[in-house]
Amino acid sequence: MIPKWKNIAGWIFRILAAVIMLQTLFFKFTAAPESVYIFSKLGMEPWGRIGIGILELIASILLLIPYTVAYGAVLGLGLMSGALFFHLTRLGIVVQDDSGQLFIYALMVFISCLVAAIIYSAQILRLFPFTKDKLL
Repeated sequence: MIPKWKNIAGWIFRILAAVIMLQTLFFKFTAAPESVYIFSKLGMEPWGRIGIGILELIASILLLIPYTVAYGAVLGLGLMSGALFFHLTRLGIVVQDDSGQLFIYALMVFISCLVAAIIYSAQILRLFPFTKDKLL
């Protein structure tokens, strides 16, 4: 059982990550100009935009279901690693004069998912049918 303070912290980080990812879905799924610009620059328009939007939706749902938090957190970490990578290599921190807002959101989701993955790491470990004793 998770201590109360960890449970509260876990919910805060889970909700933060899910809300940010869910909020960006509107722009991805409606082909907002900034979203189309980003994925065009990456050579991933439109399928990358739609596919990543679907994966972010799945990650958000998994983060909000108590038994699947860790899986959503790991998926969110992967997605935000990609977003941060492309911001640092091809897009730049500031995209179309957004003052770095998208980069900051990606960083906030990454950190939130990392904390959630750590707090709910027992869920990840349950995927593996072995224990430390069997490894030695």
